[in-house]
Amino acid sequence: MHSIKADYIDHIAIALNNIEEAEQLYEEVLGFKVKHRETIEDQRVKTSMLVSEQRGTSIELLEPIDGDSPISKFLKKGGEGVHHICLAVRDIESALENLKNKNIELIDEKPRTGANGSRVAFIHPRDMHGILIELAEFPKK
Repeated sequence: MHSIKADYIDHIAIALNNIEEAEQLYEEVLGFKVKHRETIEDQRVKTSMLVSEQRGTSIELLEPIDGDSPISKFLKKGGEGVHHICLAVRDIESALENLKNKNIELIDEKPRTGANGSRVAFIHPRDMHGILIELAEFPKK
């Protein structure tokens, strides 16, 4: 069986209660800059993507927009902290098919719309040693 061959770690996502407060902290203390902000209505979340001057892996801040969002549930269960790690892939359908063939439990059998025009799907943490993994296919430039 083939592996999914992730290209790189795109971002590490942090769930929190106040995105503006966190943006200021990450900018002033760590030197990150806000690259992109977006509200994803169907996932009921506000996102803010932060990058360093040197680029590399980004940090995504996630704030729920209502009490029923998955991020709200995450915060209620365990408080603020790392929510997931996102791996960039070139062909998300192929990656999902390979994972199904390896009997890896998926949260998303099919990709859904993510931030910044991406197509995303999540692997269940039970099969990833407790870590929620997001796969993302980004629009071709």
